[in-house]
Amino acid sequence: MKAVIAYFSMEIALENKMATYSGGLSVLAGDTLRSAADMQVPVVGVTLLHRKGYFTQKLDPDGLQTEEPMEWVVQDFLKEMPERVAIKLNNRMVHLRAWRYEITGVTGFVVPVYFIDADLPENTERDRTLTHFLYGGDSHYRLCQEAVLGIGGVKILRAFGYEDIRKFHMNEGHASLLTFALLDERPKEQDGTWVTMADVEAVRKRCVFTTHTPVPAGHDQFPIEMVNKVLNRPEIEAMPEIFLHDGKMNMTRLAINLSGYVNGVSQKHAEISRKMFAPHPVDEVTNGVHVTSWTAKPFQDLFDKYMPGWQKDNFELRYALKIPKEEVWAAHRQVKGQFIDYVRQKTDAQLDPEVFTIGFARRAATYKRGDLFLSDPERLKKIASMAGPFQVVYAGKAHPHDQGGKELIRRIFQASKDLKNDIKIVYLENYDMVVGKMITSGVDIWLNTPQPPLEASGTSGMKAALNGVPSMSVLDGWWIEGHMEGVTGWAFGDPSENAGPERAAFDAAALYDKLENTVIPLFYGNQDRFRSIMIHSIALNGSYFNTQRMLQQYIVNAYFR
Repeated sequence: MKAVIAYFSMEIALENKMATYSGGLSVLAGDTLRSAADMQVPVVGVTLLHRKGYFTQKLDPDGLQTEEPMEWVVQDFLKEMPERVAIKLNNRMVHLRAWRYEITGVTGFVVPVYFIDADLPENTERDRTLTHFLYGGDSHYRLCQEAVLGIGGVKILRAFGYEDIRKFHMNEGHASLLTFALLDERPKEQDGTWVTMADVEAVRKRCVFTTHTPVPAGHDQFPIEMVNKVLNRPEIEAMPEIFLHDGKMNMTRLAINLSGYVNGVSQKHAEISRKMFAPHPVDEVTNGVHVTSWTAKPFQDLFDKYMPGWQKDNFELRYALKIPKEEVWAAHRQVKGQFIDYVRQKTDAQLDPEVFTIGFARRAATYKRGDLFLSDPERLKKIASMAGPFQVVYAGKAHPHDQGGKELIRRIFQASKDLKNDIKIVYLENYDMVVGKMITSGVDIWLNTPQPPLEASGTSGMKAALNGVPSMSVLDGWWIEGHMEGVTGWAFGDPSENAGPERAAFDAAALYDKLENTVIPLFYGNQDRFRSIMIHSIALNGSYFNTQRMLQQYIVNAYFR
């Protein structure tokens, strides 16, 4: 087996019916590995199996979300590997196997992905469930899961013959326990348990870490008593400056302390992370998306016609400027019509394909402020009657334990009822990869309303750009880099990090002004200019904000330095 880079992620989205993903982190991981296959980069992916998936979202007429397990047939997608390994957790051995998935790139190059599975008869009933639920269970369950991913993942790779891995890339802190497996591989003196600073430095040289969020809930931390019980690692308390932070094991801090290269996922996020984790240096590699996966078929056909090498070299999309505007518009109308038909099939909302359509599909987290657009119903009615009609399509799941996110969905449902006589507002149930591709390509504009600076990057607007859908967004995350006013889309609101109570009202008013005075009049009154913005979205943002460019930066800055 040969692989130069091992890429570890708690979740990886590869196929819609493989319920191994929840949202942006997993989609990014899958897109990264797909680009590695396209570019023939020798990478191997490691993740957990998640037999019970994330969840199937059910929404009642009032927007109340309930969850059901999303079970899937593992054998339909993956090949079981014969090798077995075991790791010690809670003072007992937990046996593991792996299942293999192969990603084939545009030239036929294969990147394997291994899904670790603890559901074996040799294990206790509780241990068999450790790889069942994505982000399920309590803190103890989560710590055990992360040990299975990190420590078990390294052991799995060694059992499969991956001996000469140059770098181990941890996609978020969930994988940071792989550093313990690498420490265990270092030559030991005397009793075989002592870890030295020389060991730590050697591991640092082999590790790359990407942090994805400034939101505190995104950084797992575990009390030392639990860590000692689960892992029984004497070096943790012997070297607290390496393994502990404020008396706890913070998985992000652990990864940073044991990585030679650390990056945030946009320029702004890297800046925030340097403040959060000072004095550790944090570089920036802005996220991207896998171009082929997220481009709708009519646009793929258009790109094939005018830029035949676009799949191998995503930068060729810059030549989209030469595509005739009427052909871009025809492709868009086809994609939009298909999406409107889908919405009609799934809901009782009779959307009109000729009406300006706004899309918003994100994880239903309060900081993403999905209901900001609906905060002033009377103003929205005025805009619809004076500037021109519009309709809105929402989608997104709230985490099962996030009551604030669930309440946000209910508020959107209530607003849709209040506005039903003036504006059609639809919330699509059970947001997944298929819905994500349809909505990002099938609307006229992509709306994004995060609370700065909490949007580390975001990738939904990048997917929209590939399909000629401009963004209208708060200046946060990737949009700070991708925004050219009136060229690739529009910005609104306060770009500062002010989080005061007046912030939402200010941003909403700015959004309404931009929609009423600029965007809707342009869509209905100057379609030539609107189509030009669509084309520039492809040429400027689509050609840059992709995982091919992103992976090239990792290769130059992290993997082979």
